[in-house]
Amino acid sequence: MNSCKIAIVAVMACAAVGSQAQSADPTDPQIAAIVVTANQVDIDAGKLAMSRSQSKDVRAFAQEMVKDHGAVNKSATALVHKLKVTPEASDTSQSLKKGGDDNLADLRKLKGTEFNRAYIDHEVTYHEAVLDAIDKTLIPNAKNAELKALLEKSRPVFVEHLDHAKHLQASMGKTGG
Repeated sequence: MNSCKIAIVAVMACAAVGSQAQSADPTDPQIAAIVVTANQVDIDAGKLAMSRSQSKDVRAFAQEMVKDHGAVNKSATALVHKLKVTPEASDTSQSLKKGGDDNLADLRKLKGTEFNRAYIDHEVTYHEAVLDAIDKTLIPNAKNAELKALLEKSRPVFVEHLDHAKHLQASMGKTGG
């Protein structure tokens, strides 16, 4: 599967967040599940990239994804335990999980430069979509102040990741499409 198709999978998965907002605003338990799932998707892709890529820069970026998204998930998990909230699966979290699984399956078929480009292209698209969801759906609909604060605190990390991914993408040459 080419990197353009992988990027489309990411957009489709994250677009579900926006479509859920139009049909029914997500509840705090659903937001918690979306946050954990979105981070886990990036952790899983990062682990694959760390084991597959021969590029020092791509492996370093992947390691950053695993570390940073793992920290956000640790904070989210601690918060839901503190608040005694059980994350609740929704169409959005299930769509994100499926999109992440599909992305991993597609990335596993690639090697070398093709893998690196597909992984980084996906990371750019994924972080753009997640930031859009954070801004337009998750933060505005979070009712609990601590959950909202966690989302707001995590947002700059996603911006840094997007900037880093775009820099890597530019350095390896965008893959047209």
